[in-house]
Amino acid sequence: MREFLLGRTNYEKTVPGNAPRSKVFKLSRTRELLERMGNPDRSYPIVHVTGTKGKGSTAVIAAGILRAAGYRVGVFTSPHLLHVEERLAVDGRPCPPEHFDQLLAELRPLVREMDAAWESMGEGGPTYFEILTAMAALYFARQGVDLAVLEVGLGGRLDATNVCRPVVSVITSISHDHTDILGTSLKQIAWEKAGIIKRGVPVISGVADGEAREIIRRVAAKRAAPWIAHPEHLAYRYRPPRHLELGDGRGWVEMEIRLPGESPFSVQSELRLAGDHQARNAMLAVAAVRRWQRDWGIRIPRAAYQEALANVAAPARIEVVRRKPVLIMDAAHNVASVEALCRTLNECFDARRKWVIFGTTQGKDYGGMLQLLASHFDHFVLTQYHGNPRMLPVEVLAAAASRIMPGRFSVCPDAMESWQTVRAAVGTHDLVCVTGSFFLAAEMSRTLQESPL
Repeated sequence: MREFLLGRTNYEKTVPGNAPRSKVFKLSRTRELLERMGNPDRSYPIVHVTGTKGKGSTAVIAAGILRAAGYRVGVFTSPHLLHVEERLAVDGRPCPPEHFDQLLAELRPLVREMDAAWESMGEGGPTYFEILTAMAALYFARQGVDLAVLEVGLGGRLDATNVCRPVVSVITSISHDHTDILGTSLKQIAWEKAGIIKRGVPVISGVADGEAREIIRRVAAKRAAPWIAHPEHLAYRYRPPRHLELGDGRGWVEMEIRLPGESPFSVQSELRLAGDHQARNAMLAVAAVRRWQRDWGIRIPRAAYQEALANVAAPARIEVVRRKPVLIMDAAHNVASVEALCRTLNECFDARRKWVIFGTTQGKDYGGMLQLLASHFDHFVLTQYHGNPRMLPVEVLAAAASRIMPGRFSVCPDAMESWQTVRAAVGTHDLVCVTGSFFLAAEMSRTLQESPL
């Protein structure tokens, strides 16, 4: 049964090619599949989250607040780290494999019927991500969730999740990523992200770039969507934790949410997720929940916000996997997220030497990422992952590194060898960071299970 899903078109592993995006990504496929299922996504309210970076963290923080308030919450995220069931979670627990297989078995005949109908029109049937989106909708309905948080897979306007009817939309940030699909300018990328804005549905924006921000604001105005944005309605201050190489710690965040027509709502709390960028994501999550709370007359005590901020974690987001030496897993895969990574490591960790194991994906600005990393790390091990054909060959990385940091790197063909290379040379008081791709983080996680420090 899993082979059926794995055999579908999967744009996480293949590039769409030269066909127009509207021919490749079709919301009508997902709508039709959900209609054949009885529209299970209409049985609960939805918070919809997009953004170049920060959308996954914002989604899990928002869900954490609602869980802390006693609500049953579904979260749909992508990609997964180790198991596909992670993408469909209820109350923080991945969908059990037997439930996942049952959902897939139920959808398979519907997908086969659509394959035949769409192929007769010269089109392909539902894709891997579209099927997972539909499975999440059905799973959440059957689990009786009070609310679901959906993270956009790619872009926004033509993403399968954009068939939803949200109660709040969130756009976390705009920076250069997936430029081969979404466009090379921030204006183009902003327009694609703004595609999730629905008529009359409040939109929470954390976008800082002036031009991109203005595009999102104009789309919101055109669709009569209430506009709630940083900094005019949302503000925060962050104090990072120190010396995380010695043990777990929390930062501190203070935020104020000023929804139009309402008295300011303030929260002061510890923050488990490290980094100023995570404080910003937390602010957006609080704003989204607060707006839903106001519009639906829901009671969420201030303590629920504080509990979630202090305790919610997210895998491969500056995740400390072990200490002595410190090993950090991070999914930074564009220049903006690498900037946030380096800033946070400098604030929160003190290490004798810093090592980075780096591998990334075709189409990424690997030169820009290496340039940034070169000013923060002492030793580089360049590698590649193998579970996805979109990986960037390590030879390409090596050629760029030869120009940027000659003599400061070694090359390893896979995650296992790169880890063994570092393990043989690293000292107790050093720091090792694995970054460049969520897929590399996933592969390294499996490697560490087989070859612990």
